Amino acid sequence: MEILVQVDHLSKSYGTKVALKDVCLTIPTGKIIGLLGKNGSGKSTLIKLINGLLRKDAGMIKVSGYEPGVETKRLISYLPERTYLDRSQSVQQILTFFQDFYPDFNLEKAKRLIQDLGLDLNMKISSMSKGMQEKLQLILVMSRNAKLYILDEPLGGVDPSTRDYILDTILTNFSEDASILISTHLIFDVERILDDVIFVDQGVIRGYEEADRLRTEQGCSIDTYFRRTF
Repeated sequence: MEILVQVDHLSKSYGTKVALKDVCLTIPTGKIIGLLGKNGSGKSTLIKLINGLLRKDAGMIKVSGYEPGVETKRLISYLPERTYLDRSQSVQQILTFFQDFYPDFNLEKAKRLIQDLGLDLNMKISSMSKGMQEKLQLILVMSRNAKLYILDEPLGGVDPSTRDYILDTILTNFSEDASILISTHLIFDVERILDDVIFVDQGVIRGYEEADRLRTEQGCSIDTYFRRTF
């Protein structure tokens, strides 16, 4: 199994606040991995470091052998927690932009997913609800043929009836030579699609477990285990 992400002794602080401390982990290909932790635990900092959006204080990060930079941005499809879409554009204009900007963007897949989720190509971003914008962003991210998909709270603004469809979309729209890292606090909703789970608490990795084995050993759901432990 190919190692997709290698993190060794990674640390990051903001002034006197330690966000990550001596983090070591590997992410192989072909996995859907949950990055689980309370707000402020260090999840977003780790994601931003892997994406090359922050500078580390110490340690090493490599994605397919590359340090975060131009090469890794070609490999990673990233869904941030906050909306970044141009509110003056329509859905169709956003699709055209992504097709021009990313050589690996699959326009036909994106249009199919947009239809499935009941979005309108002619709708302006400014007229869409937060949940609709989050659906669109997820579609844009999952329509790239990337090696690593990083999703930061992908279910935060969507209604419960849409969550199952979004999870199935995630599950069926990545290849075996890719992996998905999902950062979330909505563990109950997302755990059914997870292969592995990484627990982060106060900037430290507290566990990296196979999801099914953890459920069997603990005799409970991952959500229940997390609430009990953290």
